[in-house]
Amino acid sequence: MIEIRKVFTQVEQIHHEFGPRAATPLVRGAIGVVLANPFAGRYEPDILPMMKLLDPVGVDMAHRLRAAMDVPVERIATYGKGAIVGAAGELEHGALWHVPGGYAMRELLGWKGDREAYRNAKGDDKSGQPGNALAIVPSTKKVGPPGAALDVPLTNINASYVRGQFDAIEVRVPGAPAADEIVYILAMSTGYRVHERVGGLRAEDIAQWNGLR
Repeated sequence: MIEIRKVFTQVEQIHHEFGPRAATPLVRGAIGVVLANPFAGRYEPDILPMMKLLDPVGVDMAHRLRAAMDVPVERIATYGKGAIVGAAGELEHGALWHVPGGYAMRELLGWKGDREAYRNAKGDDKSGQPGNALAIVPSTKKVGPPGAALDVPLTNINASYVRGQFDAIEVRVPGAPAADEIVYILAMSTGYRVHERVGGLRAEDIAQWNGLR
């Protein structure tokens, strides 16, 4: 069911946004895997078996992305995920990425919860588990043509309310997805927007450790 055509990686180093040059550049990265959509062109009531099959894809992508960014795991401060579904598919096919993609990054960054418990849970995101990466991974998805762009949101890995780290990275895979393909995307960054100055919770002041504050 998992047939990969190609993997696309992009990494940015942002030194300034027309203000003072940052002492350390912000590193943002994204990785997209282009694979065949086994449900293209038809309505399939039971699509959940594919979610489990995507688990190793997510793990591989998370490790590839961290390596491409060339920073230690400890410097990863934000994350996000997304999907672009080809025109012969439906938006719900992109939603299959929520557990395999999100939890691959969370586990890479030190989350100690139970992925299977989350997969089978009803309305419980398992925030507050011991370890790191307590915050839910923000997500976006769309149905689009080859070359469609997706703005993938990024928020702090431990507290979604860290305002200075609200960000997004634009991802576009040339020539993908074809109508019968899906692009699944992971994204991470090393922290604050390069000139952030709008206040709010700081990462160093996270106190509740509940995934929010």
